[in-house]
Amino acid sequence: MTARRRPGARVYALLIGVLGASMFPLYWSFVVSTRDNSAIGETSPLLLPGGHLFENVRRVFDTVDFWLAIGNSLIVSGTVMVSNVVLASLAGFAFARLRFPGRNTLFLLVVGSAMVPAQLGVIPLYLVVGDLGWYGRLEAVIVPGLVSAFSVFWMRQACENAISADLVDAATVDGCSILRTYWHVAVPSLRPQAAVLAMLTFMATWNDYFWPLVVLDPNETPTVQVALSQLASGYYTDYALMLTGATVGVLPVIVAFLLLGRYVVRGILRGAPV
Repeated sequence: MTARRRPGARVYALLIGVLGASMFPLYWSFVVSTRDNSAIGETSPLLLPGGHLFENVRRVFDTVDFWLAIGNSLIVSGTVMVSNVVLASLAGFAFARLRFPGRNTLFLLVVGSAMVPAQLGVIPLYLVVGDLGWYGRLEAVIVPGLVSAFSVFWMRQACENAISADLVDAATVDGCSILRTYWHVAVPSLRPQAAVLAMLTFMATWNDYFWPLVVLDPNETPTVQVALSQLASGYYTDYALMLTGATVGVLPVIVAFLLLGRYVVRGILRGAPV
Protein backbone atom coordinates (compact mmCIF):
# COMPACT_ATOMS: atom_id res chain seq x y z
CA MET A 1 0.00 0.00 0.00
CA THR A 2 1.53 3.28 -1.09
CA ALA A 3 1.87 6.10 1.41
CA ARG A 4 -0.42 9.06 0.88
CA ARG A 5 1.37 12.30 0.06
CA ARG A 6 0.69 15.18 2.39
CA PRO A 7 -0.07 18.55 0.80
CA GLY A 8 2.89 20.89 0.77
CA ALA A 9 3.28 24.47 1.91
CA ARG A 10 2.28 25.83 -1.51
CA VAL A 11 -1.09 24.09 -1.33
CA TYR A 12 -1.78 25.55 2.11
CA ALA A 13 -0.65 28.99 0.97
CA LEU A 14 -2.98 28.81 -2.04
CA LEU A 15 -5.91 27.70 0.10
CA ILE A 16 -5.28 30.48 2.62
CA GLY A 17 -5.10 33.01 -0.21
CA VAL A 18 -8.39 31.82 -1.71
CA LEU A 19 -10.03 31.87 1.74
CA GLY A 20 -8.75 35.39 2.41
CA ALA A 21 -9.97 36.67 -0.98
CA SER A 22 -13.39 35.10 -0.36
CA MET A 23 -13.78 36.44 3.17
CA PHE A 24 -12.34 39.93 2.66
CA PRO A 25 -15.53 41.55 1.22
CA LEU A 26 -17.54 40.30 4.20
CA TYR A 27 -14.83 41.46 6.64
CA TRP A 28 -14.58 44.86 4.94
CA SER A 29 -18.37 45.29 5.19
CA PHE A 30 -18.12 44.52 8.90
CA VAL A 31 -15.29 47.04 9.34
CA VAL A 32 -17.27 49.79 7.61
CA SER A 33 -20.32 48.94 9.71
CA THR A 34 -18.27 49.68 12.85
CA ARG A 35 -17.35 53.20 11.67
CA ASP A 36 -19.15 56.37 10.70
CA ASN A 37 -19.80 57.38 7.11
CA SER A 38 -16.77 59.69 6.94
CA ALA A 39 -14.45 56.66 7.09
CA ILE A 40 -15.39 55.76 3.50
CA GLY A 41 -13.49 58.80 2.22
CA GLU A 42 -10.23 57.95 3.97
CA THR A 43 -7.26 57.32 1.68
CA SER A 44 -5.79 54.57 3.87
CA PRO A 45 -7.55 51.19 3.63
CA LEU A 46 -9.98 50.26 6.38
CA LEU A 47 -8.66 47.14 8.06
CA LEU A 48 -9.47 47.54 11.75
CA PRO A 49 -12.95 47.80 13.29
CA GLY A 50 -14.12 51.01 14.88
CA GLY A 51 -16.46 51.74 17.76
CA HIS A 52 -19.75 52.66 16.05
CA LEU A 53 -21.21 49.19 15.47
CA PHE A 54 -24.04 49.30 18.00
CA GLU A 55 -24.88 52.89 17.04
CA ASN A 56 -25.11 51.90 13.37
CA VAL A 57 -27.21 48.83 14.18
CA ARG A 58 -29.60 51.02 16.17
CA ARG A 59 -29.85 53.46 13.24
CA VAL A 60 -30.66 50.56 10.87
CA PHE A 61 -33.58 49.41 13.00
CA ASP A 62 -34.75 53.01 13.47
CA THR A 63 -34.64 53.77 9.73
CA VAL A 64 -36.56 50.69 8.50
CA ASP A 65 -38.58 47.95 10.18
CA PHE A 66 -35.72 45.48 9.94
CA TRP A 67 -37.19 43.02 12.43
CA LEU A 68 -40.25 42.68 10.21
CA ALA A 69 -38.02 42.24 7.15
CA ILE A 70 -35.96 39.52 8.87
CA GLY A 71 -39.12 37.73 10.01
CA ASN A 72 -40.62 37.84 6.51
CA SER A 73 -37.40 36.58 4.94
CA LEU A 74 -37.21 33.73 7.46
CA ILE A 75 -40.80 32.72 6.70
CA VAL A 76 -40.28 32.88 2.93
CA SER A 77 -36.84 31.24 2.85
CA GLY A 78 -37.73 28.54 5.38
CA THR A 79 -40.96 27.60 3.62
CA VAL A 80 -39.37 27.54 0.17
CA MET A 81 -36.41 25.54 1.48
CA VAL A 82 -38.57 22.84 3.10
CA SER A 83 -40.95 22.57 0.15
CA ASN A 84 -38.11 22.28 -2.35
CA VAL A 85 -36.43 19.50 -0.38
CA VAL A 86 -39.67 17.53 0.09
CA LEU A 87 -41.22 18.01 -3.35
CA ALA A 88 -37.97 17.73 -5.29
CA SER A 89 -36.93 14.57 -3.45
CA LEU A 90 -40.31 13.00 -4.21
CA ALA A 91 -40.08 13.98 -7.86
CA GLY A 92 -36.43 12.95 -8.09
CA PHE A 93 -37.18 9.55 -6.58
CA ALA A 94 -40.03 9.04 -9.05
CA PHE A 95 -37.92 10.03 -12.07
CA ALA A 96 -34.96 7.93 -10.95
CA ARG A 97 -36.46 4.72 -9.62
CA LEU A 98 -40.12 4.43 -10.68
CA ARG A 99 -41.17 3.16 -14.08
CA PHE A 100 -44.10 4.97 -15.72
CA PRO A 101 -44.93 5.99 -19.30
CA GLY A 102 -43.35 9.24 -20.49
CA ARG A 103 -40.89 9.40 -17.61
CA ASN A 104 -37.92 10.57 -19.69
CA THR A 105 -39.98 13.00 -21.75
CA LEU A 106 -41.49 14.60 -18.67
CA PHE A 107 -38.06 14.89 -17.06
CA LEU A 108 -36.67 16.59 -20.18
CA LEU A 109 -39.55 19.07 -20.04
CA VAL A 110 -38.76 19.84 -16.39
CA VAL A 111 -35.06 20.34 -17.12
CA GLY A 112 -35.85 22.35 -20.25
CA SER A 113 -37.98 24.78 -18.23
CA ALA A 114 -34.82 25.78 -16.34
CA MET A 115 -33.38 27.16 -19.59
CA VAL A 116 -36.17 29.75 -19.91
CA PRO A 117 -35.04 33.12 -18.44
CA ALA A 118 -36.97 33.98 -15.31
CA GLN A 119 -37.56 37.53 -16.58
CA LEU A 120 -39.83 36.19 -19.34
CA GLY A 121 -42.32 34.96 -16.76
CA VAL A 122 -42.46 38.11 -14.65
CA ILE A 123 -45.44 39.76 -16.41
CA PRO A 124 -47.65 36.61 -16.63
CA LEU A 125 -46.79 35.71 -13.05
CA TYR A 126 -47.56 39.25 -11.92
CA LEU A 127 -50.98 39.05 -13.60
CA VAL A 128 -51.69 35.72 -11.89
CA VAL A 129 -50.66 37.15 -8.52
CA GLY A 130 -52.98 40.10 -9.08
CA ASP A 131 -55.92 37.85 -10.03
CA LEU A 132 -55.39 35.80 -6.86
CA GLY A 133 -55.26 38.93 -4.73
CA TRP A 134 -51.78 38.16 -3.45
CA TYR A 135 -50.12 41.46 -4.24
CA GLY A 136 -48.31 42.69 -1.14
CA ARG A 137 -48.62 39.28 0.57
CA LEU A 138 -45.91 36.70 1.23
CA GLU A 139 -47.81 34.07 -0.76
CA ALA A 140 -46.79 35.92 -3.92
CA VAL A 141 -43.15 35.12 -3.16
CA ILE A 142 -43.55 31.70 -1.57
CA VAL A 143 -45.84 29.86 -4.03
CA PRO A 144 -43.79 30.47 -7.23
CA GLY A 145 -40.70 29.08 -5.51
CA LEU A 146 -42.18 25.98 -3.88
CA VAL A 147 -40.20 23.73 -6.24
CA SER A 148 -37.72 24.46 -9.03
CA ALA A 149 -36.41 22.56 -12.03
CA PHE A 150 -32.90 22.67 -10.59
CA SER A 151 -34.09 21.08 -7.34
CA VAL A 152 -35.80 18.24 -9.22
CA PHE A 153 -32.73 17.68 -11.38
CA TRP A 154 -30.44 17.72 -8.33
CA MET A 155 -32.48 15.19 -6.38
CA ARG A 156 -33.01 12.95 -9.41
CA GLN A 157 -29.23 12.70 -9.88
CA ALA A 158 -28.82 12.11 -6.15
CA CYS A 159 -31.34 9.24 -6.28
CA GLU A 160 -29.54 7.73 -9.26
CA ASN A 161 -26.25 7.66 -7.35
CA ALA A 162 -27.37 6.94 -3.79
CA ILE A 163 -30.32 4.54 -4.16
CA SER A 164 -29.91 1.12 -5.69
CA ALA A 165 -32.64 -0.08 -8.03
CA ASP A 166 -32.33 -3.56 -6.53
CA LEU A 167 -33.02 -2.13 -3.07
CA VAL A 168 -36.19 -0.43 -4.33
CA ASP A 169 -37.31 -3.66 -6.03
CA ALA A 170 -36.66 -5.61 -2.84
CA ALA A 171 -38.77 -3.16 -0.82
CA THR A 172 -41.57 -3.48 -3.37
CA VAL A 173 -41.45 -7.29 -3.21
CA ASP A 174 -41.65 -7.09 0.59
CA GLY A 175 -44.94 -5.21 0.24
CA CYS A 176 -43.82 -1.61 0.79
CA SER A 177 -45.91 1.06 -0.88
CA ILE A 178 -44.25 3.79 -2.93
CA LEU A 179 -44.42 6.29 -0.07
CA ARG A 180 -43.04 3.77 2.45
CA THR A 181 -40.22 2.92 0.07
CA TYR A 182 -39.49 6.62 -0.32
CA TRP A 183 -39.53 7.22 3.43
CA HIS A 184 -37.55 4.17 4.58
CA VAL A 185 -35.18 3.75 1.62
CA ALA A 186 -34.77 7.07 -0.15
CA VAL A 187 -34.84 9.59 2.71
CA PRO A 188 -32.00 8.06 4.79
CA SER A 189 -29.79 7.83 1.69
CA LEU A 190 -30.48 11.38 0.50
CA ARG A 191 -29.75 13.36 3.68
CA PRO A 192 -26.38 14.82 2.57
CA GLN A 193 -27.71 15.80 -0.87
CA ALA A 194 -30.90 17.19 0.69
CA ALA A 195 -28.79 19.27 3.10
CA VAL A 196 -26.86 20.77 0.17
CA LEU A 197 -30.12 21.55 -1.65
CA ALA A 198 -31.61 23.08 1.50
CA MET A 199 -28.58 25.33 1.98
CA LEU A 200 -28.51 26.46 -1.66
CA THR A 201 -32.27 27.08 -1.73
CA PHE A 202 -32.25 29.04 1.53
CA MET A 203 -29.39 31.24 0.35
CA ALA A 204 -30.92 31.86 -3.08
CA THR A 205 -34.33 32.72 -1.62
CA TRP A 206 -32.88 34.92 1.11
CA ASN A 207 -30.82 36.89 -1.43
CA ASP A 208 -33.65 37.22 -3.98
CA TYR A 209 -34.37 40.90 -4.65
CA PHE A 210 -36.12 41.46 -7.97
CA TRP A 211 -39.35 39.48 -7.54
CA PRO A 212 -40.01 40.55 -3.91
CA LEU A 213 -39.45 44.17 -4.99
CA VAL A 214 -42.11 43.73 -7.71
CA VAL A 215 -44.90 42.07 -5.72
CA LEU A 216 -44.36 43.02 -2.07
CA ASP A 217 -45.21 46.24 -0.26
CA PRO A 218 -41.89 47.72 0.96
CA ASN A 219 -43.64 49.24 3.99
CA GLU A 220 -45.98 46.41 5.00
CA THR A 221 -44.28 43.15 3.86
CA PRO A 222 -40.61 43.85 3.12
CA THR A 223 -37.95 41.19 2.94
CA VAL A 224 -34.36 41.84 3.97
CA GLN A 225 -33.20 42.69 0.45
CA VAL A 226 -36.10 45.12 -0.07
CA ALA A 227 -35.33 46.75 3.28
CA LEU A 228 -31.67 47.11 2.28
CA SER A 229 -32.73 48.88 -0.91
CA GLN A 230 -34.63 51.38 1.24
CA LEU A 231 -31.44 52.05 3.22
CA ALA A 232 -29.63 52.82 -0.05
CA SER A 233 -32.34 55.11 -1.46
CA GLY A 234 -32.22 58.88 -1.45
CA TYR A 235 -29.85 61.57 -2.69
CA TYR A 236 -27.31 60.86 0.06
CA THR A 237 -26.04 57.32 0.50
CA ASP A 238 -24.98 56.45 4.02
CA TYR A 239 -22.58 53.59 3.28
CA ALA A 240 -22.00 52.80 6.94
CA LEU A 241 -25.74 52.43 7.46
CA MET A 242 -26.19 50.37 4.29
CA LEU A 243 -23.30 48.00 5.01
CA THR A 244 -24.41 47.61 8.62
CA GLY A 245 -27.78 46.43 7.33
CA ALA A 246 -26.04 44.06 4.91
CA THR A 247 -23.90 42.67 7.74
CA VAL A 248 -26.94 42.07 9.94
CA GLY A 249 -28.86 40.61 7.00
CA VAL A 250 -26.19 38.04 6.18
CA LEU A 251 -26.12 36.57 9.70
CA PRO A 252 -29.04 34.12 9.14
CA VAL A 253 -27.32 32.80 6.01
CA ILE A 254 -24.16 32.15 8.03
CA VAL A 255 -26.22 30.39 10.71
CA ALA A 256 -27.87 28.22 8.05
CA PHE A 257 -24.46 27.28 6.69
CA LEU A 258 -23.17 26.39 10.16
CA LEU A 259 -26.21 24.19 10.80
CA LEU A 260 -26.13 22.39 7.44
CA GLY A 261 -22.40 22.50 6.73
CA ARG A 262 -21.59 19.34 8.66
CA TYR A 263 -24.03 17.36 6.52
CA VAL A 264 -22.43 18.79 3.38
CA VAL A 265 -18.96 17.79 4.56
CA ARG A 266 -20.25 14.36 5.57
CA GLY A 267 -21.60 13.85 2.08
CA ILE A 268 -18.28 14.86 0.54
CA LEU A 269 -16.30 12.56 2.83
CA ARG A 270 -18.65 9.67 2.05
CA GLY A 271 -17.43 9.70 -1.54
CA ALA A 272 -13.78 10.34 -0.72
CA PRO A 273 -11.20 7.56 -1.32
CA VAL A 274 -9.92 5.71 1.70
